[in-house]
Amino acid sequence: MPSFDYDIVIAGASFAGAACALAAARAGLRVLVLERKTDPGDKLHTTGILVKEAIEQTWLGRAPADCVHRVEQVRLYSPRLRSIDLSAPGYYFHTTDTPRLMRWLAAELVRHRVELRLGQAFVGAVPRNGGWHVTGVGNTRYLVGADGAKSRVAQCAGLGRVHSFLYGVEYEFPGLALPEPGALHCFITRRFAPGYIGWIAQNPTGVQAGLALRYLPRHGRAPDLDGLLAHVRERAGLPQLAQPAATRAGLIPCGGPAFPLARDGVILTGDAAGIVSPVTAGGIHYAFAHGESVGQAVAAHLLRGGPAPEAVATAGAPRFRAKRALRWMFDRFQCDWPFDLMLYSPPLRWAAEQIYFHKRRGEDPAPPPRAATSA
Repeated sequence: MPSFDYDIVIAGASFAGAACALAAARAGLRVLVLERKTDPGDKLHTTGILVKEAIEQTWLGRAPADCVHRVEQVRLYSPRLRSIDLSAPGYYFHTTDTPRLMRWLAAELVRHRVELRLGQAFVGAVPRNGGWHVTGVGNTRYLVGADGAKSRVAQCAGLGRVHSFLYGVEYEFPGLALPEPGALHCFITRRFAPGYIGWIAQNPTGVQAGLALRYLPRHGRAPDLDGLLAHVRERAGLPQLAQPAATRAGLIPCGGPAFPLARDGVILTGDAAGIVSPVTAGGIHYAFAHGESVGQAVAAHLLRGGPAPEAVATAGAPRFRAKRALRWMFDRFQCDWPFDLMLYSPPLRWAAEQIYFHKRRGEDPAPPPRAATSA
């Protein structure tokens, strides 16, 4: 019988990778997580907005109380900055101190005896003896890619690649307080955010503001967040002289799962697998749920002879068929004047509440929790 140094090696310590590692380690597997950053809270590509399901159904519900800020209302603005307030009984979001949240999550891995190697990126791997030999690591029975939208694991193993993206940028304004801290301000505007949306929200340490737009490399258009803020900040209550202390930016998958996402002992999850809503770009809850199911499936297979985890991971990936169709329509037919005209109509309110609150089946909110806007 071949010997393995690890039962599972995971590339990436963000939401999907951490969820997979925690599930596998709690089942008793030997788990190694490779994270290219020396500080898990540094250079983030996620807004860190958690939906109710992520808080109540995953390990994220154990996060320190002062790491999160509760938001119960969405204020949706038309291109002309008219607005409606949306809410659903019993539903809420949490904005987060995202750097601290990611450091806490890394500490949880260590506490559960996961070997976490910070500052060590996944470089490559080759099949060997029924498993994978990972460069600089050793032999593992299973390899999991949770290493973002441009996954090296996917490239190495010949798995599906993410090709459709939004591109987002977000500012952090520490120490600021909005006049209405319990509202998530969302701005529909084809001028500044074609294909997506802009947002401003209170978090535990200040205010975060960002926007995302359809990523078309040939057009070379960058998000004009400064222009958006100049246009909307008075309506949202963001002080005119406020200057951001930090900026984060990144690509957000928006085309649905990147099949094949598993084969022969290697599995993709989170942004690497394209498991992000094509409509809202929400990814944290999907990433955590799918990553956890992958870790559980690997443990069940190795310890109890359960089904092949490759099949479990593929079957458990949401297809987003309707949402992919909506994304196609939004990319091609977005227009500001109908939204202005219909803002206060019952059909638009119903549609907006379905997108933000979904009545509710685990959808993430419209401002992307994954990249600022990937797990």
